[in-house]
Amino acid sequence: MSVNYGAPSRHSSHASYSSRYGATPRPASSAQYGAQQGYYGGGAPGYGSAPPAHGPPPGADPQLWQWFSAVDTDRSGAISVTELQAALVNGNWTRFDLDTVKMLMSIFDTDRSGTIGFNEFAGLWKYIQDWQNVFRHFDRDRSGSIDGAELSEALRSFGYNLSPILLSLLEQKYVASGPSDRYGPPPGITFDRFVRACVVVKTLTEAFQRVDTDRDGWVQMNYEQFMKIVLSAP
Repeated sequence: MSVNYGAPSRHSSHASYSSRYGATPRPASSAQYGAQQGYYGGGAPGYGSAPPAHGPPPGADPQLWQWFSAVDTDRSGAISVTELQAALVNGNWTRFDLDTVKMLMSIFDTDRSGTIGFNEFAGLWKYIQDWQNVFRHFDRDRSGSIDGAELSEALRSFGYNLSPILLSLLEQKYVASGPSDRYGPPPGITFDRFVRACVVVKTLTEAFQRVDTDRDGWVQMNYEQFMKIVLSAP
């Protein structure tokens, strides 16, 4: 017997997504919502900053170089975890969770230097823009956060049909803690946590599939194998 993990039902009307861990998701709609507004340092992170110590590489996008230089506050020519977290904000102006920032660093720090260079930053910027389009598509009520029903719809579109129990656990794990500011979105899953939740579901599913060699939906593993899967999740 073979199992299609999290495959959408035969009559599902949702689009299929192919978002690899570390790759950009395919936006659900061709409409553009203004990718950088409200989620990345309020739109123009370079305002009033000192000129960069290093010049842009040949062929670099001038606007993207300006943003990179604004985030690189110590003028080292690379962006640290701390600098990246300080630059990334959600729609309610809360900073990205440190765990999400570390996940992004692990994806785009391809040379494993512990920092993000300009070329790596360019990939990160595109990744965030694409995820913003996906987030806005599934934020049906335009609240600025994702609720349980919207999360379920998003995951089904990615090809993951989680049970109500798993969806409830996922929502509890990633929902924003504490009441939101009255001018911000209501309590829910913010943009940064939405990205991390989707990446975690995909990563754990793929890890399970590697162990489930006969594709019957059941596995037998020892404690160490189980812990490796859990601890390897972003």
